[in-house]
Amino acid sequence: MGSFSIWHWLIVLLVVVLVFGTKKLRNLGADLGSAVKGFREGMKSEEDKSAQSKAEIPPTTGQTIEGEAKKETQPKV
Repeated sequence: MGSFSIWHWLIVLLVVVLVFGTKKLRNLGADLGSAVKGFREGMKSEEDKSAQSKAEIPPTTGQTIEGEAKKETQPKV
């Protein structure tokens, strides 16, 4: 039970083409390629977001942040 020869693989390929047809196999390949492309673009955008968040300077300890607090009032019914 060694490895398959080239003839075995050619016969398997021929059977797959006969069963599914070239059009279905072409569509399957295109769908798979677009899925991989979308995954790569998604990974790039995640890397860009993480790089942008690291670029922001966090406040240091002891730094005063000025602001104004307002009391929230309930509307009269």
